[in-house]
Amino acid sequence: MTAIAVTIAGSDSGGGAGIQADLKSFSALGVYGASVITAITAQNTRGVMAVEDISPAVVTAQIDAVFSDLAVGAVKIGMVSRQETIAAIASGLKRYGHLAVIDPVMVATSGDVLLRPDAIATLKEELLPLGHIVTPNLPEAALMTGRGIAESETEASRQAEALLKLGARAVLMKGGHSRGDEAVDILFNGDTPLRLSRPRVETRNDHGTGCTLSAAIAAGLARRQRLQDAVIAAKAYLHEALVAAAELKIGQGRGPVHHFHQWWSPNGN
Repeated sequence: MTAIAVTIAGSDSGGGAGIQADLKSFSALGVYGASVITAITAQNTRGVMAVEDISPAVVTAQIDAVFSDLAVGAVKIGMVSRQETIAAIASGLKRYGHLAVIDPVMVATSGDVLLRPDAIATLKEELLPLGHIVTPNLPEAALMTGRGIAESETEASRQAEALLKLGARAVLMKGGHSRGDEAVDILFNGDTPLRLSRPRVETRNDHGTGCTLSAAIAAGLARRQRLQDAVIAAKAYLHEALVAAAELKIGQGRGPVHHFHQWWSPNGN
């Protein structure tokens, strides 16, 4: 069967994050991608200029159109900016019996806020229990747990345990916002935590890293990989996309990672 993944997220007009990054990641990893758009952003490498939410009714209609027809193997959820949208998505996941890779997009790389404060409680109560895995960065984990930003792996572990208690089946604590020469992500799924480390890549082309990682995990699940294997492969894919992004010259701000680094090079090699 053809591996199919669906992204439920916002559109990034600059192409580096959101729906666009997810579909690029799916395709690069050999998975057919479909989408449910939750919001339209006017966005480029320098920031977010405007956001317009899609109505919950249209979000629901997209979910029904896609899930009633396609044999969906995995779902990734990204930007869901308001309570009504979250409720529509949760209802759809329950209706079609799917768990999701949940990337709790709260703040863009540029610093622009993408999730309304009053929607955080709804995200925790309605979506987290429907998560195959949730993939917060350190600031997002702090917001969801009501704690300070973790400055040690011990504190990151405590916050992951708090998220597991809210209903998520697994948590990937992303360490991209931490300090040090290594970018360390830690997978918690009820077993011994799995520490995933790669050399930190110093680059301004890091727009869409969170979207790309969670989409790559969903791609692995769509290809019927075990969760741990999908996370390991996704971490490797993102690292390579960050390294290859040094060759990209896109925009005047924080450029995107190179999703298709395995397929083409900007210099023609």
